[in-house]
Amino acid sequence: MARRAKEIDRHPALVGLSRWLRERLPGDSGFGDPLSTGGDKPVSVMGRRVSALSGQGPSALRDAGLAALQVWQALGESQGRGRGESELTIVFTDIVGFSEWALRVGDDAAVELLRQVGAIDEAEVCNEGGRVVKRLGDGLMAVFEEPVAALAAAGRIQRRVNQIEVDGWSPRLRAGLHVGRPRPLGGDYFGVDVNIAARVAAAADGDEILISEAVRERLGEEGVRLKRRWFFRAKGTPEDVKVYVATPQEE
Repeated sequence: MARRAKEIDRHPALVGLSRWLRERLPGDSGFGDPLSTGGDKPVSVMGRRVSALSGQGPSALRDAGLAALQVWQALGESQGRGRGESELTIVFTDIVGFSEWALRVGDDAAVELLRQVGAIDEAEVCNEGGRVVKRLGDGLMAVFEEPVAALAAAGRIQRRVNQIEVDGWSPRLRAGLHVGRPRPLGGDYFGVDVNIAARVAAAADGDEILISEAVRERLGEEGVRLKRRWFFRAKGTPEDVKVYVATPQEE
């Protein structure tokens, strides 16, 4: 019986139907991945538990559970529960290709690289009056009161990290910035604006800093070169989000 139930759960037609429905429901159709289920809010905790069902293989049951949580999250955000009161600039960073490199070189080299990166980004975020909210493996999430400070910190972090060399490998850091009103919870933040910032960062190439239109509108015209990134579309972000490649001028 259990074997038959598992076969039904993984039947391609049912899995395809469940994913088709998720694409058409409100909210982030990619909800369930580590990026969207980080943190301690109830929907994230439940999302991680549902995502663990059926291992790594396809599962119609898992998709159905995530679909319900996807709609729950979307309803909360549409009623204002996804945004806080204070406007902040949210920054996400990560190192492109880190996981693959770490598997090749082993733990000692990977830890050494992370220590060097951590010393750099903690210092630069603090220097610009920001706060590191949490570390995310080879990246971080930070918040700033001013977008100019956030961009300056991201630029210096990127330049310094790109000068590191460990075991013959030079990392390439990318970053994404978005201005919004994330909802605070303890020492963390969540909500639609956090999701947008994370997706903007994920769309950046190595050595790139991507910023949203909301950040661009609050930056001055001096000290940065901007180039529109066309055809940006990421799951869980509004269709009208525009992004730009930002290149801060070196001091």
